Amino acid sequence: MDTEVAIVGGGVAGCATALYLARREVPVVLLEKGDAGAQASGVNFGGVRQQGRHLVELPLARRARAIWPRLGEIVGDDCEFAASGHLKLARGDADLAELADYARAAREHGLDLEVFDGGEARRRFPWLSEAVAGASFCAEDGQANPRLVGPAFARAARAAGADIRENTEAAAFAHDGERFHLRTTDGGELHARQLVNTAGAWGGKLAKAFGETVPLESIAPQMVVTEPISHFIEPVLGMCGAGIYLRQIARGNVVFGGGNGIADTMASRSYVLPEHTLGASELAVSLIPRLAGVQIVRVWTGIEGETADALPVIGPSRTTPGLWHAFGFSGHGFQLGPVMGEILGELVMTGETETPIAAFDIGRFAAD
Repeated sequence: MDTEVAIVGGGVAGCATALYLARREVPVVLLEKGDAGAQASGVNFGGVRQQGRHLVELPLARRARAIWPRLGEIVGDDCEFAASGHLKLARGDADLAELADYARAAREHGLDLEVFDGGEARRRFPWLSEAVAGASFCAEDGQANPRLVGPAFARAARAAGADIRENTEAAAFAHDGERFHLRTTDGGELHARQLVNTAGAWGGKLAKAFGETVPLESIAPQMVVTEPISHFIEPVLGMCGAGIYLRQIARGNVVFGGGNGIADTMASRSYVLPEHTLGASELAVSLIPRLAGVQIVRVWTGIEGETADALPVIGPSRTTPGLWHAFGFSGHGFQLGPVMGEILGELVMTGETETPIAAFDIGRFAAD
């Protein structure tokens, strides 16, 4: 089969790109080896945050933030997005100084953060414990349901005319100087003038097929959800340094994550390590004592790709014209997923984008 654009990877970024192109009448076929939105896009924490990102990511995050409140009109589902705020906790003076430094730097990118000490944190959020030395608050940030976002973009892309092929794995890739040639595990063939790599933890494999090596590690961030309890935690919580991230959804369940499980990319499976679940649970109770005795009802994990510098690869291939990358989001790509559709769509159609992406160039990993 021939098409103008082939996309490999059906997470939020891939499906959003398919939607952007289809609505501009660009023929596009997306190949996803499983179900759309079922890997990292669908099993992550669900935080929609700008706060705490590397400063070079903030232009992406700022542009993405404008999209989230419009999901209902864009894909027909608000995906439970709520601007509940994001509260980043400090456990000591060094953490608090770090939050203050970050707030000053973020202000240059148009992101306003409030930084306050532990006493003010407990006055505003009385369920916090004495272990909290201070916090930084971003009112714009929030949360959404990751299980809804990828499928919503896939449905909208199909309705717009994109050919979304789930349970179809791309197994071989080639380029003849003019067109890309893909072969799937079921023997199918796809030929396209341009190729978009949104393959997540498997994105490095596709890049390597075209002579580009990226140091990409597979990680498996662990998640926990509790029974529903009375709602009292409004903002999403994060922490300075290693720790947990936590949010309470409208139904009362508390979702939190911490630690990594085991990722098996060959089998496309990941496994939870119980000791990390226990450690994250103990830390959650130490910060929010009211969670003591709340029952855990489910644990899970998924596979994500983490680069050596924990920044994604976004932009053109340095070896093959017409190949575009967006992978390696290193555990913080959910909020960026919708905007990647716009950015990759712009690159495919015009070769450029208004958003600065030079810091994410795949060439930064090239051998000297």
